[in-house]
Amino acid sequence: MENEVFNEPDYVKELIRLIRSGTDRDTLASELTNYHDNDISNALDELNANERKILYHTLGDERVSEIFAYLDDPGKYLGELELERAADIIENMDADDAVDVLEEIDEETRKQLIELIDEESKEDIKLICSYEEDEIGSKMTTNFIEIGKSLTIKQAMRSLIAQAEENDNISTLFVQDDNGTFYGAIDLKDLIVARNYMSLENLITHSFPYVRDHETISDCIERLKDYAEDSIPVLNDKNELIGVITAQDIVEVVDDELGDDYAKLAGMSEEAELEESLGESIKKRLPWLIVLLGLSMCVSTVTSLFEGVIAQLAIIVSFQSVILGMSGNVGTQSLAVTIRLLMDENLETKQKIGMIFREMRIGFSNGLILGILSFAFIGGYLCLLKDKSPQYAFAISLCAGIALLMAMTISSIVGTCVPMFFKKINVDPAVASGPLITTVNDLIGVVTYYGVAWLLLINFLHMG
Repeated sequence: MENEVFNEPDYVKELIRLIRSGTDRDTLASELTNYHDNDISNALDELNANERKILYHTLGDERVSEIFAYLDDPGKYLGELELERAADIIENMDADDAVDVLEEIDEETRKQLIELIDEESKEDIKLICSYEEDEIGSKMTTNFIEIGKSLTIKQAMRSLIAQAEENDNISTLFVQDDNGTFYGAIDLKDLIVARNYMSLENLITHSFPYVRDHETISDCIERLKDYAEDSIPVLNDKNELIGVITAQDIVEVVDDELGDDYAKLAGMSEEAELEESLGESIKKRLPWLIVLLGLSMCVSTVTSLFEGVIAQLAIIVSFQSVILGMSGNVGTQSLAVTIRLLMDENLETKQKIGMIFREMRIGFSNGLILGILSFAFIGGYLCLLKDKSPQYAFAISLCAGIALLMAMTISSIVGTCVPMFFKKINVDPAVASGPLITTVNDLIGVVTYYGVAWLLLINFLHMG
């Protein structure tokens, strides 16, 4: 039976055709309700300024605000609108999205827009902007439902309906006590199915997870992921609910953290932006490159100590890259695993020691398998293609195989211990370990390979 091939619909092209079809505004508005806000945001760049203005008026401020939340460069499109209209759109956004949009536009326009925004929205934006970039409060939204614990079931439903007009994040309702402090949470489903004669108290989960507004993102990201809730409350030092972290916020935070860690592993302080200047890029990367140059000089110096071995057995240089490459690979793998696990602040010393031995066993096992393969392939290569005697060929390949086993085992230990050491002295292991580990593993590979060659080939087998 032939497999049918289904082509995924291109919603952006569909939207462009629809917008340019000349249909009347009411019909267009009705048709656009069938498309996701993100797809409409992607279509904006394909439209001209006049078509976009027609689209804005067709959709209305509330829908446009939801679409603008998906834009990477909202300033470009806000500039097409009158300031009053742009301010209305920002007012309709969640506060965290509004902050993101305002950060993308020039300072003068930002000040003008903030002056035009209503006081409530202005206070929410000011609150989120008051936090440092690495604090969880900077990622929260003020879009949530909060009710009092003394309400009846019917009163709670009425309060929910009244607040839902302004706050659409309603899957979890948060409860405050008579003093205005956080009391617990109620699942929307439980409230819907509850009978009027029941007590609201019976629906409240009192031990609901929460985070503090000044906690750093790196300290609480694992907890946020583990709970897998649609919304996690953010409390201040008075135990008052001031915002929530939504599942979408968590995805964005994790994405940002991964991007930062990737940049750090490359030896940069943060992700390089496409628009940053040449000088800024050099300033970020050059310091670590200077450190790596010094370490590379150390590797070259150590290599020069084995000049006698290389002079007597020049052929072993041909396989140096195999040892260095594989020791670097296994060290990087151990490094990545260790940094990932070190994000768990509750990791005990016993678990860390177990992690070292586990990575060592993995490195040894992989090294043993690859060492045997190297012994067979290098020996066969020297016999068949280089016309070396089997005794000579397999002596060289034995040296390479043993060195590979040792280098991979040691590199896996180093790749685990180095980030643990930096974590212990309160240095970000991603920043400190990434640029160092490859060069250190090169040093391990050089010492191991030529050391084994000197002991096995020169001193034991007398092949010099």
